[in-house]
Amino acid sequence: PHVPESAVVPALKPAVGDGFVQSYLDKFLHTDLQKMLRDKGIKTVIDVGVAAQGAVITTSSEAAQRGFKVILPVDGMSAGTTYPEQYTAWDLTHAPVIDAKITLTEAKMIKF
Repeated sequence: PHVPESAVVPALKPAVGDGFVQSYLDKFLHTDLQKMLRDKGIKTVIDVGVAAQGAVITTSSEAAQRGFKVILPVDGMSAGTTYPEQYTAWDLTHAPVIDAKITLTEAKMIKF
């Protein structure tokens, strides 16, 4: 998981002052992600990724357990086949305790 920040696609690079973390499945594990978000007063996270059954499901679940609201655009996650994408969406919205903190949507529906 250790890719230099300079290798991030320019359109997705963090802005100056934004954090950049790397970890395995759970982006909160062994990183300062929670502190960075709390220090900025962030209460809602939008989770996207290319491994729905990996980092997306794990980080979304952990974010919800840590008290964040999670927005999950279904068109912002992918996997090698459709099943992991469908399972991730289903599991996160049906899991005990965290389901009330997870919102499925489409990227075009997200407004700032």
